[in-house]
Amino acid sequence: QDPFASLDPSWVVSSIITEGLRANGMRSRAEREDKAVELLELVGLRPDHARRYPYEFSGGQRQRIAIARALALEPKVLICDEAVSALDVSTEAAILVMLEELQERLGLAYLFISHDLGVVRHVSDHIAVMYLGQIVEQAPAAELYDDPQHPYSKALLSAIPKIRPSERQRVALTGDLPDPSNPPS
Repeated sequence: QDPFASLDPSWVVSSIITEGLRANGMRSRAEREDKAVELLELVGLRPDHARRYPYEFSGGQRQRIAIARALALEPKVLICDEAVSALDVSTEAAILVMLEELQERLGLAYLFISHDLGVVRHVSDHIAVMYLGQIVEQAPAAELYDDPQHPYSKALLSAIPKIRPSERQRVALTGDLPDPSNPPS
């Protein structure tokens, strides 16, 4: 959610990216440095960024560094928790395109967590909607967008901005927020 807070400000980017490799006793220092450069290039950053500190980067670049770090140990699944929520629209779009390219290139699966179903649409094949910590609806992405069944799914989808305001029919949830310890059926 906040890559700046998760990147150690006293470490250079190459150390941040390769921390998992080092912690697992993997590769020599030179091999780790080469891997950091490879990962930076993979996420669209330059090799010379490896020697810089997190404060020297924009939010989108820091998000790319966080993704490079997550890819260092070559996972099969990447959990993206509000991965683009703090980014401006153009940077968000660039990160989403990069994630799609990485998914195809590396054969990754994503567990993409977001409140923004407009963003979820771009990266998901299957969607599970949660309300009060419970899955209330799950369906293939196209099916959920075409015919949502649960009121919360309908409200989330209605919150997606439309180009023409006349197309927007916002679904308002009414009543008091239920007690999470005793959710309604």
